[in-house]
Amino acid sequence: MWRYSENPIIERYATPTSNSIFNSAVVPFKDGYAGVFRCDNKAVQMNIHAGFSKNGIDWDINPEPIFMQAGNTEMIQSDYKYDPRVTFIEDRYWVTWCNGYHGPTIGIAYTFDFIEFFQCENAFLPFNRNGVLFPKKINGKYAMLSRPSDNGHTPFGDIYISYSPDMKFWGEHRCVMKVAPFMDSAWQCTKIGAGPVPILTNEGWLLFYHGVINTCNGFRYSVGAAILEENQPDVVKYRTQPYLLAPAEQYELTGDVPNVVFPCAALHSLEEDKLALYYGAADTVTALAFGQISEIINFIKQNSL
Repeated sequence: MWRYSENPIIERYATPTSNSIFNSAVVPFKDGYAGVFRCDNKAVQMNIHAGFSKNGIDWDINPEPIFMQAGNTEMIQSDYKYDPRVTFIEDRYWVTWCNGYHGPTIGIAYTFDFIEFFQCENAFLPFNRNGVLFPKKINGKYAMLSRPSDNGHTPFGDIYISYSPDMKFWGEHRCVMKVAPFMDSAWQCTKIGAGPVPILTNEGWLLFYHGVINTCNGFRYSVGAAILEENQPDVVKYRTQPYLLAPAEQYELTGDVPNVVFPCAALHSLEEDKLALYYGAADTVTALAFGQISEIINFIKQNSL
């Protein structure tokens, strides 16, 4: 993979009140793109904002946080919202994020136009993070990846999958991937979490994820990838031993939280063999990297744990 030469594409002060804009999600929409962005304000309150772009690089982000209406339940308390993902399923765009309800859990909402948003039931009990929906039902059910956690800056974490018949009640929880042993792949030995919405390929689901090592200088976040079975995605076919992307550039090494690359969205074309990966850098700005899907899949298969 290679970085966009004009990174970062979204600076920390891109809205009047923002302290940082990172860990955000974008999707194709009409004749351009739409997105849900994590914008921490100058009081460092965490919230999500909608935005639009013609080219996926230059963004017009609403300076006001998304206002939620009641969806499939009464309105739910939300102390904060951060790290959103967005995917289109059937007839609408679904948004998941880390929702503050007596600690972090997975919030869910849907929208048809990125103007009106309807909040649904939280998916899980606290504590949980990195809720990522699959873009289609699996065996007739909605499917979501997540990382059960604790109420702090979690020093552990594995990826699980859960299923729902109606996007309200979730169960059938299964472990997908655990952290790697330190001696086998140290960059992902502390915790892992799902990144962008999985991409269905001929090999199975292509999943980008973040891996974390706890160093003498604190946590260091890098990007890896795995391939999951199409109809049984708790089965991991391949998983990268080396990382695909790790903190190296100044905007990834220096910021509010140094040494972080955190993927949350990917635009792709299987026909053109292209991928654009959006990631948060140092919990401060938003950056972009590119790759060819076939090369990435071959790399995963040839360098698998």
